[in-house]
Amino acid sequence: MYYKILFSNGLCSMRVLVINCGSSSVKCHLINLASDERITVGKVQSIGESGGKFKNHQQALDHVVAEIGDQQIDAVGHRVVHGGEKFVEPVIIDSSVLAEIEACSIDAPLHNPYNLLGITIAQKQWSNIPHVAVFDTAFHVRMPRRAREYAIDSELAKKYRIRRFGFHGTSHEYVAGVAASALHSTANQLRIVTLHLGNGASACAVEYGKSTETSMGMTPLEGLVMGTRAGDIDAGAILSLLRSGDFTVAELDTLLNRKSGLLGLSGSSNDLRKIEDQAEQGDDRARAAINIFAHRARKYIGAYAAVMGGVDAVVFTGGIGENSATMRRRILQRLEFLGLVVDEDRNTDAVVSNENKSVIISDASSRVRALVVKTDEEYMIASLTMRVVNEVDKISATKSIPIAISARHAHLTQETFEKLFGKGATPTVHRELLQPGQFACKEKVNLIGPRNRLDGVRVLGPLRSIDQVEIARTDEFKLGVDAPIRDSGKITGSAPITLEGTEGTVHLNEGLICARRHIHMHPDDAKEFGVEDKDIVEVAITGGPRDLSFGDTLIRVSEKYKLEMHIDTDEGNAAELGRDASGEIICDAVVGAAAKLRRTRG
Repeated sequence: MYYKILFSNGLCSMRVLVINCGSSSVKCHLINLASDERITVGKVQSIGESGGKFKNHQQALDHVVAEIGDQQIDAVGHRVVHGGEKFVEPVIIDSSVLAEIEACSIDAPLHNPYNLLGITIAQKQWSNIPHVAVFDTAFHVRMPRRAREYAIDSELAKKYRIRRFGFHGTSHEYVAGVAASALHSTANQLRIVTLHLGNGASACAVEYGKSTETSMGMTPLEGLVMGTRAGDIDAGAILSLLRSGDFTVAELDTLLNRKSGLLGLSGSSNDLRKIEDQAEQGDDRARAAINIFAHRARKYIGAYAAVMGGVDAVVFTGGIGENSATMRRRILQRLEFLGLVVDEDRNTDAVVSNENKSVIISDASSRVRALVVKTDEEYMIASLTMRVVNEVDKISATKSIPIAISARHAHLTQETFEKLFGKGATPTVHRELLQPGQFACKEKVNLIGPRNRLDGVRVLGPLRSIDQVEIARTDEFKLGVDAPIRDSGKITGSAPITLEGTEGTVHLNEGLICARRHIHMHPDDAKEFGVEDKDIVEVAITGGPRDLSFGDTLIRVSEKYKLEMHIDTDEGNAAELGRDASGEIICDAVVGAAAKLRRTRG
């Protein structure tokens, strides 16, 4: 049994050309991954706009290719905006990949066609090296269903691929990681709202390292006000315009994608700098454009704080987010109720660069931190390109991973245990568990929710420093609660629950979660499998009635652990797994790649 290592320190000298074709720009970076040196940088903006040097993307790309000349290139990484449901990680580009990208163009008309054009030109110029597509949608692919689906007939949605995909994923993942480092933490310890503000704009709720909500939806048209895109608009307004007979579908497409947003509001420009100048001169439409842009972004910050049960940091990136201190200030106004206080001098003076990627702009007293972070999608794309190109088959452990189906259970503190079972009470061992020092207790509690109750939930020992109750999705609906999927120990902003014991009742304001599937490993096991703590892997299941695999599985490494995978009862029942089920790691997933790339880079 083997799996593929997607990253190797020994291969970091690769030179990767990154081509990023946006709706109005082309950016090309030739990056030496050993030194992070940008050997050649080509950047063309304002394509097709008044005053722009190039009338179209073909001219711009031809110019950039000529600029690069005969530089050594080992691989080409292409930013592709829409990967649909099929592409959840970077892939080597072949004819079938090109066809799928083209099929997604209908949902990203301002981007995928230009992404394809960049790929076509580059493949002709550099036909003897690998080309890799890195998708904006990949970071959001595992958003929870409640954030992913629209409220329409589910069969209809499936037939026509109507669901929320989200975009700017490479940027959101990267800046969340940089911001966490600036706060001397890691993304999987924080709840972060990232705002990528530019000609395209989107917000993302990055909850403990994962995208749990984002403003763009099935297409990059939904969400925030953008340069030329409308963002959120009542679907009824679109139907009204169609019924009027004054607009065809193509004309509405042009209106919403190319003639709305800041351009439509101001009536003059999609460039915030020009709009701000006009606003200073008294232009009312320009003032309205600025206020509506800021209002929409501020609304999403508040909404995502509610979705995550709180927020630890707000991060600005993108052309507007990095460079407009006045827009940042407008957006952050009246967020003191969240505990976010802006330092006016820090905000005004904030300058980010490749050398200084992040600046904190919140006041020292602020509970919620605000930061400006220079996004580096090119570095992320280059690194992910290298990971795919340099897949190295590595022999893994011959042993399989035993699977434990975790029934609902409770981890309690001494204080809570005594309130439930009497003063001075201590846990009584029912049976030992596989993990050293852990055991199932004879004591059980009843869970009381707003809709129903679950009796006889086993307490696990030893006692802990925080109260945490783990249930399955089926239990969640029976109790009538909304328990988030969390890593063990991440209970901030989780669901409340009432516990009933033999001697008393305790209400927990938070602590009820659906536990994320994970694998316990001793460091020796991790070394043998070639993985590290907090890596995300895909696991093929053996011992069940059919072939299946579980993605998004967290690796947890400790000297105290023995090798064992934990899934909940819903997953076990759905897979029809018996007591002897086991699993094999089949790949190291690209999800969460930012953390691994930063770890290697540092």
